[in-house]
Amino acid sequence: MVRALVQRVSEARVRVGGDVVGEIGPGLCVLVGVTHTDDDALARKVADKLWHLRVFDDADGVMNRSFAEAGGQILVVSQFTLYGDTRKGRRPSWGVAAPPEQAEPLVDAVVAGLESLGAHVQTGRFGADMAVELVNDGPVTLLVEV
Repeated sequence: MVRALVQRVSEARVRVGGDVVGEIGPGLCVLVGVTHTDDDALARKVADKLWHLRVFDDADGVMNRSFAEAGGQILVVSQFTLYGDTRKGRRPSWGVAAPPEQAEPLVDAVVAGLESLGAHVQTGRFGADMAVELVNDGPVTLLVEV
């Protein structure tokens, strides 16, 4: 099950070693976690879900417009810690997170799926020590699981 922590932002960026590697204005910052049982079909499903997720305000101030309707940009950052299991003890277990050689192509598939739908996507750098900066708009933060 691909997990995505989705935040509506007025701006966001990701730095690696002090250098900005991805930066957006208004849109969505999406942290993507992949488990060991995920595949390309699930990656495409999460891309479609994000594209059609109705988290933007309409004329009445109600979150009724999808990303597809509202436009903007998406910053996708790989985040294996979304699969940290904290049910036992105090130290998270990472046992169900996909190994890097499986996870990277699936995160790339989410990005490719979004781009094929027409999204302007920026990314972090897979496996790097990344610093994510964002200005939450709302605040609106959702966990999307597909």
